[in-house]
Amino acid sequence: MLRNLIFLFGFFIVLGSCKQKSQKKVTMQEDVAFLASDSLQGRETGTAYEMEAAHYLQERMKNIGLLPKGNAGTYFQTFSFKPKTDPHSEVQFVGGDSTITGTNVIGFIDNKADKTVIIGAHYDHLGMGGEGSLYADGEAIHNGADDNASGVAVLLSLAAKLKDTITQHNYLFMAFSGEEMGLLGSNYFSKNPTIDLSKANYMLNMDMVGRMREDKTLSISGTGTTPIWSQVLNSNNPGFKLVLSESGMGPSDHTSFYLQDIPVLHFFTGQHEDYHKPSDDSDKLNYKGMEMISDYILSVLYDLDDDDKLAFRKTKNESEDTPRFKVALGVMPDYLFDGKGMRIDGVSDGKPAATAGLQKGDVVVKLGDSTVVDMMSYMRALSIFEEGDATEVTVDRNGEKIKATISF
Repeated sequence: MLRNLIFLFGFFIVLGSCKQKSQKKVTMQEDVAFLASDSLQGRETGTAYEMEAAHYLQERMKNIGLLPKGNAGTYFQTFSFKPKTDPHSEVQFVGGDSTITGTNVIGFIDNKADKTVIIGAHYDHLGMGGEGSLYADGEAIHNGADDNASGVAVLLSLAAKLKDTITQHNYLFMAFSGEEMGLLGSNYFSKNPTIDLSKANYMLNMDMVGRMREDKTLSISGTGTTPIWSQVLNSNNPGFKLVLSESGMGPSDHTSFYLQDIPVLHFFTGQHEDYHKPSDDSDKLNYKGMEMISDYILSVLYDLDDDDKLAFRKTKNESEDTPRFKVALGVMPDYLFDGKGMRIDGVSDGKPAATAGLQKGDVVVKLGDSTVVDMMSYMRALSIFEEGDATEVTVDRNGEKIKATISF
């Protein structure tokens, strides 16, 4: 009898310690610190380092209590493709030699509901640099803390908060691979879904949500993809300075779902000087801002939980109106700026803007003969110039109008 009691006592101690271990909360800062560490070498699609990140995400989803929703009862959905030689061609998902294999990581909360919400964020980045890098000094680890370990951390935070809470929807959580190579992972899933996409109510995408500014500006695109988005986003706004855009098309994974006639939203805190550079590190993120975004998205999910399925609406493809450029100014625009003109958020060394003495914070109000009132008018003004041209630019620098000569 005593022996049995000792065994039971030991069993419950082990069980209690296991339960305590499984319930340990992992913070967003800890998730980002791992995903954006030098040891993962920038998480380039198809590398062993990306797979290391995928295994980490699998364990995180498993510990949260998500069900596997990849292929063959796993959390992984793999896809193989040949790298594009023509940048304008469609990627070919194929097998065999000379292919790269990416891995989506997918977890599921099954509430036996008729509708499913898809929540996604890409976890791949640029590895040691390569074609997408804006770093001019050779190869270096591009850790991609904001782009997009930040979005994955918010995704995992939402998964933990949604487990065993609101139950009128199922929830599919996806960490996409291949985004930096052309939305490959989301594209593949949208054409090879592991759920019935006809039951998908809407899709939320977090891409670069780690650099919230002091004024709490938050960009949300896709607001035109269902009539109710603007009302829901504004009524649940806890104090963000919202910049809303209607288009469901954009350079991130929500586009793949919009093209399947699913309402979408893309959350984004803006570009910065560390974008696609080795300096995009975990210590530069605004983790309180990320928590605020996570709570905001959760309130939107709660608000819509008992609503009917959202009606999909097509939006204007803003990229079709984007002018083509033969030259570049060499600046990082501030896409969240809502004043008149085009505010410069960063200047690249050795480029025309730097040579002309333009600075971060300058607002371009005139380029050549064209008045610049917003991003589109700036792009139209820039599109008329060719290599070898020179023109005058006027910027507003702290209220003072400054003119300079730009040589392309």
